[in-house]
Amino acid sequence: MSEAVTRTVTTPPGLLASLDPLLREWLPRQRWFAGKGRPVTGFSPVAVTELLPSTAKLGLYHLLVRAHQPILPGHDGPEQPGDCYQLLIGVREALPPRLAPALIGHVTQGPLAGRTVYEALHDTRPADLLLEALRTRARIGGLRFERDPHREIRSGLVPRLVTAEQSNSSVVYGDTFILKLLRRVVPGTNPDLELPLALARAGCLRVPPPLAWLVADPERPSGAPQPAEPYVLGVLQPFVQGAADGWDLALRALAKGEDFVAEARALGHATAEVHTVLARALPTVTLGHPQLRPMVDGMTERLEAAVHAVPALRPHASGLRSAFTALDDLAAEGRTWTAQRVHGDLHLGQCLRSPAGGPSHAFGGGGGWSLIDFEGEPARPLAERRMPQPPVRDVAGMLRSFDYAARSADPPQPEWAERCRAAYCSGYAEAAGRDPRTDPVLLRAYEIDKAVYEVLYEARHRPEWLPVPMTAVRRLASSGLT
Repeated sequence: MSEAVTRTVTTPPGLLASLDPLLREWLPRQRWFAGKGRPVTGFSPVAVTELLPSTAKLGLYHLLVRAHQPILPGHDGPEQPGDCYQLLIGVREALPPRLAPALIGHVTQGPLAGRTVYEALHDTRPADLLLEALRTRARIGGLRFERDPHREIRSGLVPRLVTAEQSNSSVVYGDTFILKLLRRVVPGTNPDLELPLALARAGCLRVPPPLAWLVADPERPSGAPQPAEPYVLGVLQPFVQGAADGWDLALRALAKGEDFVAEARALGHATAEVHTVLARALPTVTLGHPQLRPMVDGMTERLEAAVHAVPALRPHASGLRSAFTALDDLAAEGRTWTAQRVHGDLHLGQCLRSPAGGPSHAFGGGGGWSLIDFEGEPARPLAERRMPQPPVRDVAGMLRSFDYAARSADPPQPEWAERCRAAYCSGYAEAAGRDPRTDPVLLRAYEIDKAVYEVLYEARHRPEWLPVPMTAVRRLASSGLT
C-alpha cells in the first residue's frame, strides 16, 4: 500500500467572507440543508482547507462551516451558531455547460473576486482527487484520509454524482465504490462508520464494509485542555451493482399487483442477522425500570409535543399514551429487556436487494438483502443515536415502512402491508430465535413512537401524506395491543 501523503496548506485570508453572500442564498436551497424556514445570517468557520490552489485553472476548497440562523423565523430574533455543514467548493474562471447545474455564484470581492464558484462534487477532477486521497491515505491540513489496509482501492475509476440523495451526497466510482459524504456533521464517533466497521470485523456479509473514510481534526479551541473531537465526514464502501432499494421494489410490486411476502420474510431474516452480529460485536445492556423510564418519558414528551402541534392527534392522545403507560407498568413489575446497538432509522429505503444469480457483492455472496446507512435519525443528538436500544425499535421502523408503501398505492393496499408485516416478523424470528410479536407491549410502544414522529413530519413538510400515519395512529390507539 502507498505511504501516507502529508501536505500542509495555506488558506487565503478572507476566503469565507468572500463566499458568505453567495452561500447565504445557495445553502438553504440544498435538499440536505436542515434549517429550512429560517434565513442564514452568516457563517463561522470550523475548518477551511485548500485542496487545489485557487490560482490554478481549477481551485478546490473543503469547508466545515456553521450556519448562523435566528432561533425563530424572522430577522429580529436572536441568532446562534447552528449546524455544521461540509462543503466542497470548486473555483473556475467560468463554468463549462456541463457544470451549469452546480453553479453557486460569481464572487465579487476578496481573494476569489472575479472567479466562479460551484458545487465541486459535480466535477470529475475533484471527485477523482477525493478517491486518490483515500487510496494514498493523504493528510491535507486538518483532513485525514484513512483506509482499511487489507482492502484494495483501485484508481482511475470514472466518478458520477448520485442525484437522488436526501440528507447526504454520494459519488459512485465506476460501479465499484460509493463514497458517501455527510453534509450536516457533528464531532464524535459517527455510527455510519462505527457500526459497519464492527460488522465487517465480525464477518457480517449483510452490510457493505467501510474501505476508507474521511475525518477532520479541527484545531484545539483556545484554552481547551483536550483536543476537539474529530468529525467523520465520509465513508467509502463497495457499490452493490444492480441492486434496487426496498422502497422502489415494494412500490413496483404494488403497481404490478405482485406479492412481496417472500421478500419481506427474507428482509426480516437479514435484519435479524445484522442484529445478532451487532449484539456479539458490541456491548449490550439490560434495561430494567430505572433504565426504561427515561425512554418512556421521552416517548411521552414527543407525543405531547406532537399533540400540541397537530390537532388531528388530540382525539387519539389518550389511547396512544396508554401504550407508554403499559410499557412502564410492565417494567415496574420487574420485566427487563436487552438493549444493543441497532440501525436506528430502518425502513425500506435503507435496504438494498441485489438480484439472485447476479454479480457477487464486492463484500461476499451474490444476491440478497443488504442494510445501509447506519447514521440513525440525523435530527437526533449523536449520543442518543449511539445508545443501545431494544432491537424491536428497528422492527417497528420497518413495519411502518411497509404501511407507507401500501398506502402509497392507488388504491391503498392495507392487506398487502399486513401480509408483509407478518412475513417480516416471521423471517426475523427464523434468524433471531425470537419473534418480535411475542413482546407486543414493547412493539406497540415503539410503533406508536414512530407513527407520532411521522405525523409531526408530514404535518410540517408533506400535508398530503398526513393520512398515512394518521391511519396507523387510529389503529394503534384503539388496538390496546397489536
